[in-house]
Amino acid sequence: MSFYKRKNGEEQPYWPLGSMKIRLPFLHYRIEKAEFFQGLVLFTAGLSMVEIMTSFMGISFSAAVTITVINQLLMLLPSSMGVPFVSGFITALIPLIVVFLQGYETGTEAVHAIIAVQIVLALIYFLFAFSGIGEKVVAKLPSSLKAGILIGAGIAAIMTELEPGGRMSVTPIAITVGAVLCLFIMFSMSFKKVSKNHSWAKKIANYGILPAILVAIVVGVAVGEYELPTIEWGLTPLAFQEVWAITPFVIGLPSIEMFIQAIPIAIMAYIIAYGDIIVGDQLMKRAKKARPDEKITYSFSNLHKFTALRNLLNAFIAPHPGMSGPIFTAGTASVAERYTYGKKAMDSIYSGANTMLIAFTVGILLLPIVSFFAPFLPIALSLTLILTGYLCITIGMKQVSTESEMGVAGLMAIILALYGAAPALISGFVLYFLIEKTSLLGDKKESKEERDVESSTQPIVTKISEEPK
Repeated sequence: MSFYKRKNGEEQPYWPLGSMKIRLPFLHYRIEKAEFFQGLVLFTAGLSMVEIMTSFMGISFSAAVTITVINQLLMLLPSSMGVPFVSGFITALIPLIVVFLQGYETGTEAVHAIIAVQIVLALIYFLFAFSGIGEKVVAKLPSSLKAGILIGAGIAAIMTELEPGGRMSVTPIAITVGAVLCLFIMFSMSFKKVSKNHSWAKKIANYGILPAILVAIVVGVAVGEYELPTIEWGLTPLAFQEVWAITPFVIGLPSIEMFIQAIPIAIMAYIIAYGDIIVGDQLMKRAKKARPDEKITYSFSNLHKFTALRNLLNAFIAPHPGMSGPIFTAGTASVAERYTYGKKAMDSIYSGANTMLIAFTVGILLLPIVSFFAPFLPIALSLTLILTGYLCITIGMKQVSTESEMGVAGLMAIILALYGAAPALISGFVLYFLIEKTSLLGDKKESKEERDVESSTQPIVTKISEEPK
């Protein structure tokens, strides 16, 4: 229950503070049971970054867990101030960060590299936030480039699972079963039909990705891909002193040279995160259409400001290799999907998002839960990447309608998946001006002859698509 109640068709109650809208648990929104239990499992996606911190940054398991706790507390900032997304790190950036860190010595040098990237990324977000460019970029970027970013990020996320040496090749049965079940529960039209007529199916759907993770764990143990964990009791031990010892206040700021080296990866991080913003915006549009009882409004500029602030705080008090991203796509998708089931299922989009984020922190502080899920962290990360990839691809495809847009988006997506964000963005703009622009001098109107040529090709394309295989 919450103290303030929402009137039908209005915004969820809040305390105004400039352009921000402060919402606190029990006062402005209720705690959602389904999201809380999901959060007690989905926090393992954030915990999976511990392996990168211990392997490449050279810090202890306890220090890595402490950084994760601080990062997850900071994730509550945007949704408590008016952004309806479940915040997270930049999932699709993880493979690029691993490659980036391999160029530095494990220890202080690698930590400095992460600090440099987060500070540069924070500056990019601040620039776009206060100049207003961020919102204009989202609104005016060509549809083909939006699609290319989304589809490419989706392909890249799934490629990390399918490539030789990836998690799928190490534990193929558990991850395959979990991925198939996850996609079936979240997106299958037949399952949605069953869930409307059977309460047991609706209850399963209410818990989003959680049932798939639990089934994958059971299957993984049953077939011998994973061993049963050793349960420990109490609270998770934290190492604040060790974390303080790797902050810029102790080890100093990175060198100018390192900041320069961080610029390309920071640009890649923003481009990928920008694709996540598009995904989040599409999810909110879908949610608003399904639920006229709540008015959902948010500012792209505020989203940029909060993401910038989180990256800056992380850089100075808890350097995190996942960077601070605007949205945890899998978590936001799960919340947005259950939100469509009505007010009884979820009172507000903010109650769902904030409850899940609160549960992330609660989960990581409970040692029995952490020790139980520790061996299964690859499953949680894999299913998160696969779900993120699926969403990016499907929503990206909806951005384009013409053949030229599809071609530009497809080529850009391939380049992004194979060579990274910066080459993809450059090639995307070049292809856009070469293929889509009807006039190099800026005339946006298509001539009658051009429309006739395009329409005349449609029967040919249709005929080819209808040819017997």
